[in-house]
Amino acid sequence: MTESVPDPRVVDPAIFELPASERLPEWAQGMVSALDDRMGVVVGELSAERCIARAPVEGNTQPFGLWHGGASGVLVELTGSLVANAWARDFGRAAVGVDLNVTHHRAVRRGHVTAVATPLRQGRTVGSYQVSLHDDGGGLVATGRLTCQLVAGPPA
Repeated sequence: MTESVPDPRVVDPAIFELPASERLPEWAQGMVSALDDRMGVVVGELSAERCIARAPVEGNTQPFGLWHGGASGVLVELTGSLVANAWARDFGRAAVGVDLNVTHHRAVRRGHVTAVATPLRQGRTVGSYQVSLHDDGGGLVATGRLTCQLVAGPPA
């Protein structure tokens, strides 16, 4: 039997307007890096099965005014790592990214890019996550994969 995967293009933008206490588990509410903050990233949903985050295109572009490929990498790493940490916490471990790849499919000049991360495989020592990035119209901007090593103890 094939497990149903939610359509990543079906994301209600209203989730990003809710206070962090209503959209994130308590342990994750303070997990914002300086880079995430500088990019304007907002995490809208987080569980061991899925993470949704978005960032504005404005301020995250390369010199030609297009969404920067490095910004895609940040969203893949962030969302995949958060799903991995949500999974790892249940057995006293923490996740750290060890392999990241991103393929870009289309350019974006305005609006937001939304990332949806879901697990491909979650184990006790390694997890792999697939991340799709979409523009505001639901167009596929990029796809990525993150592999995380699960290490002893929660993140400091």
